[in-house]
Amino acid sequence: MRGTAVVVGGGLGGLTAAVALRRVGWRVTVLERAPEFGEVGAGIGVMPNALRALDALGLGDAVRREGTPRLPGGVLDHRGRALGHLDEDGLDRLGRLVAIHRADLHRVLRSALPADSLVTSADVVEVEPAVRYLVDGEPVELEADLVVAADGIASRVRSTLWPDAPEPVYAGTTAWRAVVDHDGPLEIGQTLGPGTEFGVLPLAAGRVYWYAATLSPAGLRADDELAEVKRLVDGWHDPIPALLAATDPESVLRHDVHELASPLPTYVRGRVALLGDSAHAMTPFLGQGACQAIEDGVVLAAACADGATVAEALARYDRERRPRTQAVARASRLMGRAGHGLRNPVAVAARNALLRAVPAKVAVSGMARFSAWRPPVLVARPPSPSAPPA
Repeated sequence: MRGTAVVVGGGLGGLTAAVALRRVGWRVTVLERAPEFGEVGAGIGVMPNALRALDALGLGDAVRREGTPRLPGGVLDHRGRALGHLDEDGLDRLGRLVAIHRADLHRVLRSALPADSLVTSADVVEVEPAVRYLVDGEPVELEADLVVAADGIASRVRSTLWPDAPEPVYAGTTAWRAVVDHDGPLEIGQTLGPGTEFGVLPLAAGRVYWYAATLSPAGLRADDELAEVKRLVDGWHDPIPALLAATDPESVLRHDVHELASPLPTYVRGRVALLGDSAHAMTPFLGQGACQAIEDGVVLAAACADGATVAEALARYDRERRPRTQAVARASRLMGRAGHGLRNPVAVAARNALLRAVPAKVAVSGMARFSAWRPPVLVARPPSPSAPPA
């Protein structure tokens, strides 16, 4: 079927859903609570699975131009010693990820939508029976055949329609991130130390995104967050000291990592579908959070494009997305526990020995479990002439 959809939330997942639904003939309005569209954050690796989803929308090449296609890098210990190797031929077959600033990816998605479909300062107060929201205190109402709740980990739509659903919980980890200018070549890399990890993602135009994560009680903050990161990784291998030395202390973002640790029994209710973090907020340790939201948007559009009713389409979306996203969330949680989640020297040494013993091809096949996913085909269709403009 084709009809009218309202997407609540203008992040990466919400915009992907909007682009995908428009591609298959739906009329779409995106409601963003913030006063302007934009993505707060730093770098992101668009994994091969998400890049294929963007290819299905005709946006993959634009993302590649804005970012830097790269092969996934290796893992080191904090002294700079390799913890295993990856099979390069296998990586080539799996596909390259694209390292890109989140704001650049957001702009690519936003540019694929007409300006009049994007509404800012829209405070959604309810989605049933109609979508009602406030702009500068003034109420507005929209009718919609489909509502996509992409309003994040603290989703108001989820808490309203799923009042008994468990709330997000603290994952036990706090994280820092920043983007710096850096001269010279760098490879994607991850470093695992006792209780802490550090990652590097080279972006375009000589910029580098770095992140650090460590076990910590929730809510702690330092007067100087950059100094706190330097303390955590003091004595770690190059280029970590140089990257931190080049970082503007004011640019460092810190956040406590939360997740929906208790899986939801369904992502759909009535004509409403949860998408992205509102459905399956996960830890970032597989680099798949935003990638799964992008997949969600394409699969939802495919389900809504084949002549099924909205109820049938959402049932299909739930069947296809819930098992996969919840499996990714579990794997990401385990990855964090096996990475910076280990502090005991004996456990760290055992983990490092195990990683070194994994054959290169086996390591790549483990990555392929999630990165080899391929999207459904979306057949472009014009909007239904019977549907009123959103």
